[in-house]
Amino acid sequence: MKIILSTLNSRYTHSAIGLRYLYANMQELQENTQILEFSINDALQSIAEKLLLSQPDIIGLGVYIWNASQIEELIHILKKVSPKTIIVLGGPEVTYLPFRVNFDDADYIIQGEGDLAFYELCTNILADKASAKIISMSIPDLKKIELPYQYYSDSDIQNRYIYVEISRGCPFECEFCLSSMDEKVRAFNLDDVLIEFDKLWQRGARNFKFVDRTFNLNMKAANKILDFFLEKEPPYFAHFEVIPDHFPASLREKIRSFPKGALQLEIGIQTLNLEIANNISRQLKLDKIKENIRFLESETTAHIHLDLIVGLPGESLESFGNNLDKLMQLSSCEIQIGILKKLSGTHINRHDIEHGMVYSDIPPYDILKNNQLSFEDIQVMKRFARFWDLYYNSGNFKNSLALLWERKSVFESFYSFGIWIYEQTDSTWKISLQRQGELLFHYLTQNLHLSPTEVATLMAQDMLKLKGRALPSYLKEHVNNVDVNAKFGSSGFNKRQL
Repeated sequence: MKIILSTLNSRYTHSAIGLRYLYANMQELQENTQILEFSINDALQSIAEKLLLSQPDIIGLGVYIWNASQIEELIHILKKVSPKTIIVLGGPEVTYLPFRVNFDDADYIIQGEGDLAFYELCTNILADKASAKIISMSIPDLKKIELPYQYYSDSDIQNRYIYVEISRGCPFECEFCLSSMDEKVRAFNLDDVLIEFDKLWQRGARNFKFVDRTFNLNMKAANKILDFFLEKEPPYFAHFEVIPDHFPASLREKIRSFPKGALQLEIGIQTLNLEIANNISRQLKLDKIKENIRFLESETTAHIHLDLIVGLPGESLESFGNNLDKLMQLSSCEIQIGILKKLSGTHINRHDIEHGMVYSDIPPYDILKNNQLSFEDIQVMKRFARFWDLYYNSGNFKNSLALLWERKSVFESFYSFGIWIYEQTDSTWKISLQRQGELLFHYLTQNLHLSPTEVATLMAQDMLKLKGRALPSYLKEHVNNVDVNAKFGSSGFNKRQL
């Protein structure tokens, strides 16, 4: 029996830890099993061709929110070309009902953690004992699961992020999140995991992304993992998703010790409105959150990534704007703005009637409107989020962008700016860095009537912080009118850059 494990990652630099768990637990079938990974940017017929090249008996596909539509089409192609090939689906998108993408052409669907279930299904297919199309799995004992890390290839280690975990599950009950469906947090044997991490390190792995939902929940485990990296020689990169209100002294001390660029912390804020948070069963300890963000901002070199969500039940644009303004007062870190999604299996649907929640049934199932936000409001905020990434999160306009909100709040100022950008471009994509700069300069000088010299001076600082970048022509006449050394110091840009 020939078996292929595959999925479509959201981009090439990502890797699928789930496929490697399945492969690690294939026992005697492992020698006839192969992993083939693709990205959502690859042509589906080419993917089908490669999957069928070795004439596999079974193809297992991981289905996620970012690839569900492509997987549907891929299954259609596979079954048209090779109808006898057995297709098995697993992953978050097929674990909970209702299915909003048509997976009728699949032969089997494993709902739940399939680490052990996929092997069992394959053996049953081999013995002609498989029956039910949909197989609902109980939560497996993590102690019985073989770890996957040796199955990252040398190419993965050199070119991709290595996804790792020390636990599964989440103790919180946030209604928009699939992790809230887990019964409890379960931990792998930490000593065994650290041995595998060290093997990865010895092979050259330096980019570790932890998929644990609450890395700083268990202090003993978190401290051991941080010690693992602090004992290593930089450069390296470790990414953790953390809860914002739990940074005791031992954890703080270790985070302080990380060199710049080595540590990234993703913190799910989502909302700072207590009423809205209670509405979606999300715990907020505002004083602790503010204290910890200030600590991370002022006493560490960690890269901080805060999350806010647009469209939560009952939350107005004004409330969202207040959230953004408060975070900007606390920190200068990256703020990721997301649009609420309705994932099958979550309890967010209980608000549908009361708050008029209307969602798309096409992945990523994002909200279209509710009682607080019209369809137009949501569209404006989607563009707001995109332009916020281009201008703020990119860091390309760190000095000059602050001129936008000298007179009004951050949210109000950028909201107006985003509407204006879209009026000029009719697009949120393929706007070059040169064009972004021109738009910002025009808006600040023409719409806000700021001094061209002041704006050009700050934009020059932004533009020329990277060696080799030339000063754009629209800034030259204004920068040439100022004393360069006075504004930038002797280490400022030179005549060639001008």
